[in-house]
Amino acid sequence: MKHCAKTILLMGLLFSVSLCFGSDWPQFRGPNRDGKSAETGLLKSWPKEGPPLLWQMPGLGKGYSSVSIVGGKLYTMGDRNEEQFVICIDPATQKELWAAKVGGPWGDGPRCTPTVDGERVYAIGTHGDLVCVESAGGKEVWRKNFGKDFGGKMMTVWGYSESPLVDGDKLVCTPGGPDAMMVALDKKTGETIWKCAMPNIGSRGADGAGYASIVPGQVGDVRLYVQITGRGAIGVSADGKFLWGYNKIANDTANIPNAIVQDDYVFCTTSYKTGSALLKLVPADGGIKAEEVYFLTPDQFENHHGGVVLVDGYIYGGDGQNQGTPVCLEMKTGKIMWKEKPVGDGSAAVLYADKHLYFRYDNALMALIEATPTEFKVTGSFELPSKTGPSWPHPVISDGKLYLRDNDVLLCYDVAEKKAE
Repeated sequence: MKHCAKTILLMGLLFSVSLCFGSDWPQFRGPNRDGKSAETGLLKSWPKEGPPLLWQMPGLGKGYSSVSIVGGKLYTMGDRNEEQFVICIDPATQKELWAAKVGGPWGDGPRCTPTVDGERVYAIGTHGDLVCVESAGGKEVWRKNFGKDFGGKMMTVWGYSESPLVDGDKLVCTPGGPDAMMVALDKKTGETIWKCAMPNIGSRGADGAGYASIVPGQVGDVRLYVQITGRGAIGVSADGKFLWGYNKIANDTANIPNAIVQDDYVFCTTSYKTGSALLKLVPADGGIKAEEVYFLTPDQFENHHGGVVLVDGYIYGGDGQNQGTPVCLEMKTGKIMWKEKPVGDGSAAVLYADKHLYFRYDNALMALIEATPTEFKVTGSFELPSKTGPSWPHPVISDGKLYLRDNDVLLCYDVAEKKAE
């Protein structure tokens, strides 16, 4: 059964975002939505000044969106001249190829990272505008609005931040409506396939969508979508059935980090004096229920924003509200392997690649840390030359290059290890 489930999950992940090859990074947190890059041959340490800066490109507009890269094209979002756009760039020449309007602006800009699926790109604007545009030229194919079409709302005031999920023929997202907490749409037409209402799972948190993005998973023969909503963690089957909810992880300010889904387990964490939990998903009455394995108090571990990664059974991430205290914990037990003094200030967005962690701190400091539970070892750090706002966008590695969005500016670093002549 376990072998079959793993095979089904692998097939689902292979087809969830089509036409993704090699070092492509087609969506938020990468091909598998786990913040992990499969690239190797990267620098194991950095010089004092950091890896070589290949180029920096201004003009993206305001925003905290990260980047997606598919087929040599880069996609992101930004607010420009009182409008919000999906933007396509040729990173080889640093030339903008097209910009497609999403909706109205949002103060400090969008948070969504576009999802690229073959001939189409999908993005969610901060006001809840969901658009599908052609990847070749940005022509709009279809659009929806979470509020108007699904009665959706956010749990609090910071606007929609989700990056949509493509799974087979479906586009899955979280409007946050009473009858449509999560919806699946035909990715080609935008027509509704199903809507999933959310029952009362507890009093913690607030009604509406949270600030996380959906992560797919598989338990036995059941494919499901795990999301962190305003009321906590939920699981919804691929055919739209509500499976389970876990309220204890919710706070009423902002539930932000994506869940980590590994086999039958879900690790979830939020900040604002909340904490972290490991859930085990088990069959129950023809469905699935979530059983708490352990709960970590906020003094033990809580991730504000920036997310966590799972590597060889260990969770790595920044601990603390508005802090990025480096932590390694054993996922199955919750045991803290190490917790060390932050390298930079503020929260840290985390990426894993080639046995190392890339910690991007709020104050524009990048740190390279070995991904090992045995010791905490920093092998390099540097400050970004561009500091135009909180350094929140998640780092991306593609084809040996490290991409860092800094509000209006995109920076590209060479992190490939140089081969001996």
